[in-house]
Amino acid sequence: MNAAIKQDINILVSSKDYFSQVLDDAFYARKIKAENDVRGYLVQVLEHYLDAQNLFDKEKVDEAGRRKPTTLAELYLTAASADFNQRIELLKRLGDKSLYISGFFGDSLQRKVIDIEYYVNMGGSAYNILAKTVDKNDPQKNVFETISRRFVDFVEALSYISQNVMISNNQSLLRLYDRYLQTGSTLAKEKLLELGIVTISGDPKNPLKHEN
Repeated sequence: MNAAIKQDINILVSSKDYFSQVLDDAFYARKIKAENDVRGYLVQVLEHYLDAQNLFDKEKVDEAGRRKPTTLAELYLTAASADFNQRIELLKRLGDKSLYISGFFGDSLQRKVIDIEYYVNMGGSAYNILAKTVDKNDPQKNVFETISRRFVDFVEALSYISQNVMISNNQSLLRLYDRYLQTGSTLAKEKLLELGIVTISGDPKNPLKHEN
């Protein structure tokens, strides 16, 4: 994760405190509301990916010597035929990974064959299946249902966090401006205006663009 985040975390008591605060700030700024259990789950996702190595499978095979799924499609297909516990694990990994990547790397996905819409669709579907798979009394059932229905809202919150912690030098500023040119991101435009940068007119298509 970006060095600026780790530096800020060192000032606080814990990464949980840090991410709780920045998530609250993002929700306030983007006028997003969510229950405490959903907020807590999103903080856990942010904490997990504080170590960027968690975005990748450390081992290519499982204990039985079988190759672990690596792509989102592989995770999805493997989960479909897995036993209950493994299905839950794989779907959570699929949903969490899609959510995090969409929020923190959405700008770079716009230029790839597999774009951000793919991650949004895969992540939303994973949480939807999770909500239907877990027991009706499972406390996370509501969390999965909420994230599935409002996946784009929470991607926007993570994107806000990413943009606000990464604007620390001219290179980051250029990346932010490039994000605006490539995606028409409302978040990027607002941040540029805050920094005194005049944006050009236009309305590029962007699945995450929310006009307020």
